[in-house]
Amino acid sequence: MTEFSMTTDGDGIATITWDVPGKSMNVMSYEGLSEIDKLMSEAIADEAVKGIVLTSGKEGSFAGGMDLNLIAKMKSDAGQEPARGLFEGVMNMHALLRKIERAGMDPKTLKGGKPIACVLPGTALGIGLELPLSCHRIFAANNPKAKIGLPEIMVGIFPGAGGTTRLVRKMGAMAASPFLLEGKLVDPAKAKSAGLIDEVSNDPMADARAWVLEAKDADLVKPWDAKGYKMPGGAPYHPAGFMTFVGASAMVNGKTQGVYPAAKALLSAVYEGALVPFDTALKVEARWFTSVLMNPSSEAMIRSLFINKEALEKGAVRPQDVPDQRVKKLGVLGAGMMGAGISLVSAQAGIEVVLIDQTQEAADKGKAYTATFADKGIARKKTTPEKKEQLLSLITATTDLNALKGCDLIIEAVFEDPKVKAEMTAKVEAVIPEDCIFASNTSTLPITELAKASSRPEQFIGIHFFSPVEKMLLVEIIKGKGTGDRAVAKALDYVRQIRKTPIVVNDARFFYANRCIIPYINEGIRMVAEGVEPALIENAARLVGMPLGPLQLVDETSIDLGAKIARATKAAMGDAYPDAAVDDVIFWMEGEGRLGRKSSAGFYSYDEKGKRQGLWEGLDAKYPTTEDQPELTDVQHRLLFSQSLEAVRALEEGVLMDIREGDVGAILGWGFAPWSGGPLSWLDMLGAAYASERCDQLTANYGDRFACPDLLREMAAKNQSFYGRFDKTANAA
Repeated sequence: MTEFSMTTDGDGIATITWDVPGKSMNVMSYEGLSEIDKLMSEAIADEAVKGIVLTSGKEGSFAGGMDLNLIAKMKSDAGQEPARGLFEGVMNMHALLRKIERAGMDPKTLKGGKPIACVLPGTALGIGLELPLSCHRIFAANNPKAKIGLPEIMVGIFPGAGGTTRLVRKMGAMAASPFLLEGKLVDPAKAKSAGLIDEVSNDPMADARAWVLEAKDADLVKPWDAKGYKMPGGAPYHPAGFMTFVGASAMVNGKTQGVYPAAKALLSAVYEGALVPFDTALKVEARWFTSVLMNPSSEAMIRSLFINKEALEKGAVRPQDVPDQRVKKLGVLGAGMMGAGISLVSAQAGIEVVLIDQTQEAADKGKAYTATFADKGIARKKTTPEKKEQLLSLITATTDLNALKGCDLIIEAVFEDPKVKAEMTAKVEAVIPEDCIFASNTSTLPITELAKASSRPEQFIGIHFFSPVEKMLLVEIIKGKGTGDRAVAKALDYVRQIRKTPIVVNDARFFYANRCIIPYINEGIRMVAEGVEPALIENAARLVGMPLGPLQLVDETSIDLGAKIARATKAAMGDAYPDAAVDDVIFWMEGEGRLGRKSSAGFYSYDEKGKRQGLWEGLDAKYPTTEDQPELTDVQHRLLFSQSLEAVRALEEGVLMDIREGDVGAILGWGFAPWSGGPLSWLDMLGAAYASERCDQLTANYGDRFACPDLLREMAAKNQSFYGRFDKTANAA
C-alpha cells in the first residue's frame, strides 16, 4: 500500500499526493516518510520536472499529524539505546524537510532549485503543518472549518520536525508563542493573517500551479538561508529579543509551575536555536525533542491524552454486538444549570431536545441559556444570528410531559433527592416509548437504588456531566446492577454525538470521579484543622500540577454542598464514617455563612464583583497555624495519594473496569496533574514498591485513609506496574 504517489503533467509539474489508505485523515508513518523522501528525490533530480506541488488526496484535510507508532519504532529499532534511535530518526526527518526546502539549489549561490508549493485542502496539524513549512509557498483552500496549527504541546511534546525552529525564524518568538506554547489552532484566513501560510484560495491547486511555473530563484530562498537574515522581534542577544525571552521564561514557568517538561524544553530549543545557524538549530531542536520523548511525563501524557483518550472516544469500551444507538430526540428533565447545559450541547450536535421543568418560566429560562451562549458567540464572531435561531429551534421548553413522546433518551437532572427522582421516573415512563433509555445525571446517588423506581431497570443508566457542561470534556457513564448493554451503547453513542470523552464505571457511592475528588478536598480541609498554613496547602497543590487547590475547589463547588454530602455520607456509613475532623471545619464555615464563591465568602475572600482576593484571614482565628509547618513534598504527597489510592481501590473493587478510563477520567474530570498522565500513571512513575512504602509512612503519620490497597501491595511484591499488568492495548510513544 502506497501512501504517497506522484504524477507529472505536460507542463513539467510533478504532483505528489498524500493519501493514506483506510484513513479518513492522513497521518505520517514510517513507510510514508520513506515514500515521500524517495519521490521528492526523484522529482528534484528529474530534468523534465520544472516544479513540484505537494497536496492531499483527502477531502477537507491535508494531515492530522504523526502516527505515534513511528516514534515507538524509532525507539524499538535502537534496542538498548532508544534515545539514539529517536535522535537519529528525528534528524532523518530534518534531512528530508531540509531537502524539500533547498530543492536542489546550489548551496553557495542558492540558485537552480525547483519551486515546491504545498496545497492544503483543509486541516493541517502537527507534521501536517511542519511539512508545508519546509515548502516554498503554502496555498490553503478557503475552508472556514479547517484547523491549522501545531497542537503537540497539548499532549506533552512539542513540534519536533522543524516546526519549532521554522516558525520562530519565520514569525519571531513572540508571534510564534501562541502556536507553539498554547497549541493554538486557527482557520486558513487567520493562519494567513498570522503568517503561518501564504495564500487562501478558492482554487488553491490552480494558484499553486501558476506560482510554480512563474517562480524565480529568489522566491525559493527561505529568509533564514538568505544573507543578512535577522530574526523578527530580535534574537536573544538583541535588546528587544532579550526582553521577549525573559518574559517568555516567566510566563511559561508561571503557567506550568515547572512540572511540564515539554514547555521548558520547547523554550530551551527556541532560545538555544536562536543563537546558532539554522542547521545547528535543527540539531538543537532534535536533542530537546528526544529529551522530551524520553521523559516519563511526556510518555504518560501521550498515552492518556492522545492514545487512550482517542480510543475511548472511538468506542473502545462499547458493547460490540449492539447496533447504532445515536440519539434522535432527547428529553431533559430539569432546566436548571445542568439541564440547560445538557440541552445546549445536545442542540449543538443537531439533536432535537425537549426541556421540561415545573413552570414555563423555569423551562424558558433554561432555553435562554442557549440563547445567551449564542449571543456571546455572535459578539466574538464565532457564530451568526441565523445559526443561533437554528440552535434554538431544536429546543422545545415546556411543562408538558406529553412532549416527551417519541424521545429515545431521557436525561433526568432534577434535585438530588431520591424521592423527587423516583416520582419523575414513574411519571415520565408512563409517557415515553417502551424502548426509550432513561438516564440520571446524579453525581452521588447510587444508580442501582434509583433504578428501583423504574419498571425497566435494564434501560436505566447514569450519565454524569461535569459543570459547566459546555466546557467540561468528560462524561461519566454509570452502570447499575441491572443496566443492559443497549443502555450502555446508547449512552456512549450519545456522548460521542456531543463530542465529549466518555468513561464507563460500575455503580458505587460517588462512582469514580467524586470518590477521588472528595478525598482531595477533605485532605486540604483536614490540614487546615491541623494548623497547616492554608497558603502552603494551595500552593503545594498548584506546584504539583493541580489546576485548583482543594480550598479553592470547595469554594467553587460550594461549601454547603460539601456539608450536604457529608451529612448524607455519615448517615449512610454510620460508625465507619472517617471524616469527622473535616466536618468540624465545613459545618463551622457553613454556620458562618461562608458558602464559597456563590456567597462571595468562603476559604477565600471576594470583592463586591465576586472576584477572588486571597485566602480569608479570619480562618487563622479559628484554626491558628502551627509554628512547625510540614515539608512541601509531604503536603503534596498527602494531596496526590489521597486521590490516587481511591483510584486504586476503585480498580480493586471493580468500579473502574479499565485503567485507561481511570487516567483519562481523572485528567478530564477534575484536572488531576495532567503532566503525570493520571493517578495510575503517576503511581507507575513512582513504582509500586516505593508507592506502597510511602503509603505505610503516610498511614503511620496521618491515619488509615492512606493504608496501602492490597492490589498495590501485591504489585510491589511482584515488581509490576498498572500498565504492565492491566493494559494490553495502549502503546506509549
